[in-house]
Amino acid sequence: MPERISDAPWLFWLLEGLHRTQTGLLQLLYVLGLVAEVDGQPAWPWAQRMAGENLLLDLGLARQLLWSLVALALAVVLLLLACGWRRGRPWLLLGALAAVLLAPWPAPQLLLAPAMPSSFHRNPLPFSDAAIVQGAGHYQRLCLHCHGAAGNGQGVDAARQPVWPPSFVGPLLWRRADGELLHAVRHGLQDREGRQTMPGFAEQLTLEQSWALLHFLRAQAAGELLRVSGNWGQPVALPDMPLRCHRPDKQQVSDWQGQRLRLASTPHPQDLLPDPRMVTLWLPPPGMAVRAIPEQVDCVVTSGTVAQQALGWVQAGSNETLGNVQLLADKAGWLRARNNRDAGSWSDEDLLCRTTDSKEEEAAAAEDALTRILRRMDAEPLGYVRGGRVHR
Repeated sequence: MPERISDAPWLFWLLEGLHRTQTGLLQLLYVLGLVAEVDGQPAWPWAQRMAGENLLLDLGLARQLLWSLVALALAVVLLLLACGWRRGRPWLLLGALAAVLLAPWPAPQLLLAPAMPSSFHRNPLPFSDAAIVQGAGHYQRLCLHCHGAAGNGQGVDAARQPVWPPSFVGPLLWRRADGELLHAVRHGLQDREGRQTMPGFAEQLTLEQSWALLHFLRAQAAGELLRVSGNWGQPVALPDMPLRCHRPDKQQVSDWQGQRLRLASTPHPQDLLPDPRMVTLWLPPPGMAVRAIPEQVDCVVTSGTVAQQALGWVQAGSNETLGNVQLLADKAGWLRARNNRDAGSWSDEDLLCRTTDSKEEEAAAAEDALTRILRRMDAEPLGYVRGGRVHR
C-alpha cells in the first residue's frame, strides 16, 4: 500500500516546503554562478541534504521541526517589530532569542541525509512506452546478470559481487530520489570504506539512456510487485503513448491529464460500451491494422508492439503482450485498477492500488463495482514521498 500523508495533512506542506526551499536555494546558487552542472543539471554543493522522507517515518520528529519553524518565524517577526519600536526593543529582542532557544529543535542527524551532486536532479524524460522499452534493452545488456530477470537481485553473477545486489521489488526505487539513482547508475556505488560495490556505466550509457533505464526499473518493479502480491504496492503511472483520437488536439496520453482513463487491450473494440465517466483508449493486438477509430473508443494507441511491451512490464513484470486486459488510471495519471476478465465484469478486487484496505463502505454501497472503483479513485488520491519530495 502506498505510503500516505493523508493522516497528517500538514505534513504535505512541511515536506513540500522543505523540498522547495532546497531546490530554490540550488537554483539561486546556479543563477549566481556559485555551483556548476553535473549530468546536465545544477549540482548540489553539500554532502548532506534535509531528509524529508525521515519525517514521514516519524511524525513526532515532524511535529518537532514544525514547531521549531513556527518559533523561528515568530522570532523573525519580533526582530522586524524591534526595528521600528525603540521603547519595546529590548523586550522584543529578548522574546526573539527565547523563541529560538526554547524551540524543540530536532537532532541534526535525524533531519539530514547523505547527498550527492545529483540529489535534486529530476528525470527530464517522460515516463513513456518508448522510454520503458529502450530502458529494458539497456537493462538486459548491463544489469541482468547481477540483478536478475525479475530485478530481485538474484542474477547469475550476484554471488560473485562484493555486496549482494539489492532487489528492486520493494520500496527502494520509490523512496530514493531520481537523481540519487542516476548517480548510482552512472558512477557506481561504494561501501563505507570506499570500495567499489557496483560499477558505474557512464561510459556505456548516454545521459538520456541512463534516465530511460530508471523508467524501466520502475515499470519492471511495479509489474513484479503486482505479479507477486496481487497489488500495485507502490504508485505507477500509465505510460505516455502516442494516440490517434477523434479529437485532433489529443495526440498523447498526457494530453488527457485530469481525466479518468480506461485503456483496453482487446481485439474486439466493439465489445466496449462507451462510458462518459472516462476516456477510453484502445490498444489493438500486435500486427492488427486499424484504418479508422471505432466509435466505441475515444482514441487508438498507435505505438503497437512498443506499447504492448511497456504495459507488459508494468502489469506483469515481463514484456509479454497484454492479452484481453483493461487498465484504469485516475485523474492524476496513476494506474489504479485492472480487469482481465470480460469487459463488463468489474469487481471490487480489481482496485489494485488503494490508500485504505477497508471494504465496509464498498459492501454497503448500492452501486456496481466499476462505479465504486471510480468513486474511490477520486476520493482517495495518491500521495507518496520519494527523496523527500511529495509526488501526487
